[in-house]
Amino acid sequence: MLNYALQRAALALAVAFTVSLAAFLLLNIATDPAYAIAGEEADPEVVEQIRIRYGLDRPLWVRYVEWLTGVLRGDFGVSYYWNKPVAELVAERVGTTLTLAFSALFVTIFIAIPLGALAALNRNTWIDRFALWLAVSAQAVPNFWLGLILIILFAVMLPIFPVSGDTTWRHFVLPAFVLGASSVPPVMRLMRTGLIEVMGSDYIRTARSKGYNGGALLMRHALRNALLPVVSVLAVQLGQKVGGSVITESIFAINGLGRLALQSILGADIPTVQMLIFLFALVFVGMNLLADLLNAALDPRIRIGKP
Repeated sequence: MLNYALQRAALALAVAFTVSLAAFLLLNIATDPAYAIAGEEADPEVVEQIRIRYGLDRPLWVRYVEWLTGVLRGDFGVSYYWNKPVAELVAERVGTTLTLAFSALFVTIFIAIPLGALAALNRNTWIDRFALWLAVSAQAVPNFWLGLILIILFAVMLPIFPVSGDTTWRHFVLPAFVLGASSVPPVMRLMRTGLIEVMGSDYIRTARSKGYNGGALLMRHALRNALLPVVSVLAVQLGQKVGGSVITESIFAINGLGRLALQSILGADIPTVQMLIFLFALVFVGMNLLADLLNAALDPRIRIGKP
């Protein structure tokens, strides 16, 4: 188990390193950082002065090594657009994004797990078909469209929730539902499949022969085992919520990392975009690593070191 964990951790670090290198190269090759700072219509002499001032006249590999060593020391660089340390920008907004991500995960759990269990317990009935139809529909609806519809319905026509902002819990209700709805289909289908498989197992038949039925059978025996693979998928979904909040935060004007990423892209703020891409990748591979370790802990073949 320890060897497996070390192998997966090394792979996760390699992926994060590769993403950081690719992001650095693409951002610095796609556009000239000096022109991004000075403006496209700036005088060439001014652009050259900026290039020398920020060290942009050095080779790419030298600048990447300097950036990477700075990240390892906790120095994320200085934002061109905001003119302040990137670490300060991230610290100001990371709490908002984490609040939105966990709220969205709660929405996913609250909808997907009961819906999947209901579909499994009523297999091949109208309830099962309705649950599957709902999952497919939720997967097909774009986040930006759902967000706009919810704003029209529950913030304009029925002024129940605020249109934008992030100062109170009410500001997170609509964006959390939008961000969490996209994860309902995979979690619901996995819950349904897992519970159907568990309900047909031998130990469930043994529990029924001992008098367990209905809610007692579901809660004490079936649901607990069916939830095991769902937990690892939820870890991956949490990583996606953190890195995939750009559209949702922009629609609802939430000052999180996602909106910061969009503003930095529009402002050609290369250091901030570069750091945010790296952080999103790090969170995503970290959550995937957690999911792999959870799966490994549940797999006896890995625990005893067998292939």
